[in-house]
Amino acid sequence: MDDLNDYEFQHGHMPSSPEEPPRSRGWLIAGALLLVAAAAALYIMFGKRPLPAPVAATPGPAAVATEPPRSLGGDAEPVAVPPLAESDPLVRTLVRALSNHQTIAAWLATNGLIRNFTVTVANIAEGVAPAKQLSALRPSAAFLVVESGGESYIDPRSYNRFTTLADAVASVDPAGAARLYATLKPRIEEAAGELGLPVRFDRVLEQALVAVLRTPTPDRPIQVRPNDEGIGYGFVEAPLERLSAAQKPLVRMGPRNARVIKTRLREIALALGIPPAQLPPE
Repeated sequence: MDDLNDYEFQHGHMPSSPEEPPRSRGWLIAGALLLVAAAAALYIMFGKRPLPAPVAATPGPAAVATEPPRSLGGDAEPVAVPPLAESDPLVRTLVRALSNHQTIAAWLATNGLIRNFTVTVANIAEGVAPAKQLSALRPSAAFLVVESGGESYIDPRSYNRFTTLADAVASVDPAGAARLYATLKPRIEEAAGELGLPVRFDRVLEQALVAVLRTPTPDRPIQVRPNDEGIGYGFVEAPLERLSAAQKPLVRMGPRNARVIKTRLREIALALGIPPAQLPPE
């Protein structure tokens, strides 16, 4: 089995550390969203289990009916999913059927695809920006700022670094993503168990999607300032600076790219079976 040190999951409260400059981190959330869309979330439907035989009991207070946990995903493809350590070839075949976008192809060239996807989604749900799992999607262009009236703003040309990633997310068919989720869910659950996740992965995925869709999409110029540590930039506006480390890079991608990604992820969330009332308003 692959060394689990390569599949870190930062769960709970972690010591704070200086934020990396946007030029080295802004690609992370875009790549993570691509994985959410392309490897797309995974659930194999449970068959009906026989109910236990009724047991005679003395009358007591009426039981309160509870709704069973909602299951996400569509119908699984009729394929045999190999063991987790041998699953990369099948994942590549199934994801290529969703999209032939060059950026998705770049991610498919890496190894440990299901484990990387699982860690990525878990990190977004925790508000952490994943890093090593998405190194193949790092943009080559640098983060740029412009000066106006003695203040610094994100240079709109920086947004172009993420156009290809946003278009890759948009290239994925939502219904196909749900089917892929259903097909690969047994192995994703296995990978989640390796990470010690305390809840079903359906809930982790839903939490990650909701966090992304909650991220604001400002159309105005975004003012930034150098971080106190002298590395990278932070947002001047307090509401933007309070966003999680998994949400801030989406703002740095620019309004066009953020909207493209959020629109497709909303469609995928609905295809997975998340009720519209559970999603943030558009």
